[in-house]
Amino acid sequence: MAARVAACTACHGAQGRAGADGYYPRLAGKPQEYLYHQLLNFRDDRRQYRPMTHLLTGLPDDYLREMAAYFSDQQVPYPPPTRAEVSAATLQAGRKLALDGDAARGLPACAACHGAALGGVLPAIPGLLGLPRDYIGSQIGSWKNGLRRAAEPDCMADISNKLTPEDIGALAAWLSSQPVVEPYAPQAADSIRLPVQCGSQAQR
Repeated sequence: MAARVAACTACHGAQGRAGADGYYPRLAGKPQEYLYHQLLNFRDDRRQYRPMTHLLTGLPDDYLREMAAYFSDQQVPYPPPTRAEVSAATLQAGRKLALDGDAARGLPACAACHGAALGGVLPAIPGLLGLPRDYIGSQIGSWKNGLRRAAEPDCMADISNKLTPEDIGALAAWLSSQPVVEPYAPQAADSIRLPVQCGSQAQR
């Protein structure tokens, strides 16, 4: 397995603890089904990043599932967050969207789907803390621009399309500046009722 994931850890860090440049996210401890679906999405061109697609082309499903299981089982400490150099008003706007949403615009809170502690929900919804600001912003932008897709109904695409650039900046700033409080792990699926239909979660 160490040889198999060597290409992964070259960018995502030892044990998948995250790369140093803000664009390679943490893999360690993410839900196995989430990691597995992302590998499938890269391999099958539903998620656009050519180096990942190149690495995964031709690899069978079971091989990818074993890789996902390996990274899901890795438990390594989270680094302290980096405070975003933005105004207090921007951070407050991000906090409100993350924890309360905006009912008038049909935006559920991030916590409504990603768990009360934003640690994710089994089997396939990832946690949102411990991720770099640039990565969070770029991924929401990818959903919004159609560069990232998931199984229908693609709830993240629908939500991202309702977010303004200011919303995305505020969310990325607030989420990336929050400390990870241990134990930080995905919730059980039966502990939460999703406010939207989620194709990826329905694949379990």
